[in-house]
Amino acid sequence: MPPTPDPIEDGLDSLPPPPPVFHVEQALLGALLLEPHRAAGLTGIPAEAFSTAGHAALLTAIRSLPALEPAEHAKTTTWLNQVLAAAGEQTRGLTTTYLHQLIQCCPEPQHAPAYARIIEEEHSRRLLRGAAHRLIQTTLDTSLPHRVATTLTEAGALTTVVDDIATRFPTRSGSLSRTPASTPVAAHDEEAGEEERLLLATATARPGSAERMRWLIPGDFLHPLHAGLWQCLIALTRRGTPIDPVTVLWEAQHHGIAGTAEPRELLGLLSEPDGCDPEYWGEQILQRSLLTTAHHTGQRIEKLTGDPATTTYQLVVGARRALADLSAVRVRWHYATTPPPANAPARNRISAPPRAGPPPTTAPPAVRTRR
Repeated sequence: MPPTPDPIEDGLDSLPPPPPVFHVEQALLGALLLEPHRAAGLTGIPAEAFSTAGHAALLTAIRSLPALEPAEHAKTTTWLNQVLAAAGEQTRGLTTTYLHQLIQCCPEPQHAPAYARIIEEEHSRRLLRGAAHRLIQTTLDTSLPHRVATTLTEAGALTTVVDDIATRFPTRSGSLSRTPASTPVAAHDEEAGEEERLLLATATARPGSAERMRWLIPGDFLHPLHAGLWQCLIALTRRGTPIDPVTVLWEAQHHGIAGTAEPRELLGLLSEPDGCDPEYWGEQILQRSLLTTAHHTGQRIEKLTGDPATTTYQLVVGARRALADLSAVRVRWHYATTPPPANAPARNRISAPPRAGPPPTTAPPAVRTRR
């Protein structure tokens, strides 16, 4: 005779308890099994909103079968047997005993709409978490041929999910995000640092290039010293002051950043340009900034969805705040990489201030490829 399995030895005692929404699903299904006519009023909840395949199969079966009159349903189990048979064709493990357990789990069948609403909210949370996770993974996938375009497409899909949730669950006044936005910690990246140094040196050697690159801001730089030097170049350009390594060094002193490095080090950094167009290095830096911002946006939203105390309304508010930061970078990327009109000089495009307003979410902007 085979030994009886020991739950403790088999590790079954270590299984986590089901989440609260599981019990809500049981209550809703119990209400529909008790009073099948209530299913007609629950059109907004899809079967995939349920957390288990068995619960989804039961909802599908309940909807597929015509409901009996309440008086007739109370006299016979025929309809329940039909539900069990139909659900059993989609998944295994459902029994008559479990159907009776579901009925016992329902305290008030008339509360079925409230149960359905809770399940919809939790389903929205899962959809939002999945969209945020896909955005994070896209920003990290270096094998993508058009990484920025794909990232922006995923950001658009994430925005669509947020907008859909906001439509179905209108935001209440005062519904602020519970989870504070964390400040991203800049990681050491030698390649990014080299690109920033080349931009600074090349832009210093070509006065006026900073004026043509208003789409690049100090916040796009990874290294604080480089961000400060770019701010110095912008300030000198706007004042019409001659630009060379010495004048930039002097401006850095006024900005309080000259003391972060030796003067000779700064002069050396600003005196080694390469032959590339400064805008090329600027776009490289902006691209990295966009991907980094998209990554942090996905992380912030994923963190929101992981906090069970965050309500659906707070999810919408927090997600939109996170997406606003990405939208600002996206506008500048679109502005930097969109070719000027054929009948307009290039300088008119690059010297005008960036266009305001949210970027389109249906299609990513074209990515200009440099040879």
